[in-house]
Amino acid sequence: MRLTFGILLSLMVGVAHANTDLTAAIENVRTTCGNISAELSDMKKMAGITTAVTGVGTVAGGVALGTGLAKANVDKEIEELESQIARLRAERGDVPIEHLQIEDEALFKRQVNEFIAYYQAKEQEISVAEQKSKNLGNWRTGTLAAATATNIAGAVMSGTNRVKGDLKQQIDECLMSVKTLSNVRMQARIDGSATDTDLARAENIIRACDAWTTVDITSINNRSKGATVSSGIGAGLGLAGTITSASANSKDVHDGDSDKEKNLNTAANVLAGGTTAASLSATIFNATQINAIKHAATVADECEGALR
Repeated sequence: MRLTFGILLSLMVGVAHANTDLTAAIENVRTTCGNISAELSDMKKMAGITTAVTGVGTVAGGVALGTGLAKANVDKEIEELESQIARLRAERGDVPIEHLQIEDEALFKRQVNEFIAYYQAKEQEISVAEQKSKNLGNWRTGTLAAATATNIAGAVMSGTNRVKGDLKQQIDECLMSVKTLSNVRMQARIDGSATDTDLARAENIIRACDAWTTVDITSINNRSKGATVSSGIGAGLGLAGTITSASANSKDVHDGDSDKEKNLNTAANVLAGGTTAASLSATIFNATQINAIKHAATVADECEGALR
């Protein structure tokens, strides 16, 4: 009787000990795997904001490029109008009045008046086109400045939105605790010393939290780095484009050196295209970072949900 009682007592102690180990292992998982989702949620919000900011930079750069191309077309129209006036002057304006053969004075006056009206109309077209060109140049400069500002902001925000060392360490520790829980559960199952309910709960936690093995945390930081570099390049090109565009549209250049103005306009348009491409690249990096963070956040939510 005493032997039977001793065996029963030993089994009861063993079961209690196994249950204690299983409970302790679950608590360890809760400690190491809990509260990860909060930090990831903040990162996801920041990535969304950064994507929107660099998206604005992409649009601003695209508008600057489109405006610059429109300005180039207007400048071509001005060149053509000026060529037409130059031809008129060469054909009629340089002929001395005393060398003209006037057979019909009324016809002559009418032709002169038509010539003057035509000449004045062309001059007016040039004046309107030059003002339009000036306005487009100012608009290009402004939108390039906006693209520069958003790229600077995007570079700063992307650079700070990274997985910190302590979070990566916590995820590593989480996976280690999950492995420990798996070993404890296996031992309890072999011993038959845990209830089916406890074993099922442990299995659910293991399945949910072990999903951290599918998360590549380094990819989040790599995308952050890519966005930071792209935004930095966009900011540099945008700043250079802003300065170049302003120089091309300055009074001294616009009124004094048509070749220099043309070269500066071309350079400004090229820089606008460059900053647009860089902003777009940063936007893509930020958008894909959101997807990576979302995957990690989903794993965190499911793991923490299983621990409740």
